[in-house]
Amino acid sequence: MIEHRPCTSLGHARHGWLDARHHFSFADYHDADRVHWGALRVWNDDTIQPDSGFPLHPHANMEIVTYVREGAISHQDNLGNQGRTAAGNVQVMSAGTGIRHSEYNREPGVTRIFQIWIIPDERGGEPCWGSKPFPKEDRSGRFVALASGIAGDDDALPIRANARVLGATLRKGESADYPIDPKRRAYLVSASGSVTVNGVELAAGDGAAIRDESLIRVSATEAAELVLVDVTG
Repeated sequence: MIEHRPCTSLGHARHGWLDARHHFSFADYHDADRVHWGALRVWNDDTIQPDSGFPLHPHANMEIVTYVREGAISHQDNLGNQGRTAAGNVQVMSAGTGIRHSEYNREPGVTRIFQIWIIPDERGGEPCWGSKPFPKEDRSGRFVALASGIAGDDDALPIRANARVLGATLRKGESADYPIDPKRRAYLVSASGSVTVNGVELAAGDGAAIRDESLIRVSATEAAELVLVDVTG
């Protein structure tokens, strides 16, 4: 089953410095049918204006993955971590028992990110943060694990959940397959470019909520950049 969620159907919030699309209930946006998808709790498509961002605020008991689509995001937290994650790369924050952090766009142009929250397998644990570059050429024509709590994904940033966040880039006419246990759930968004997912058409920014499938086949009708999350149901 693949449920197409057009970008126009998502929650939408404008705050001047921030333009946000919410794939799931978040802040003032609530949809009883879109609270979570298995262990996937949040997927926000955020556009952040220059010299602005999220001021210091707390989190606990959540795995927060940031995929940078354009520009860069600058992170700082109360553990002393600081870092800049540029377009195409990923940062992960395991909130654990509690962490306070800020995320700012210090770039001259807009920054666009996917902010993805996954419910951890267990509560607690020491909070931590990490960032890693993932060259797009390494995921050309195939899905590559960017963040994962699944054994064997040694090159991915670690998360404390039985889940994967994957990325792929496809040329027009190219396809990529991702085998999945039908008992699990997946959610896919095309960051850019139109695609079909097992025959279901998605435009850029649309979401596909996937369950009861053993293979996800994504075909690009134009050059596309994809992010896929695989979680427990």
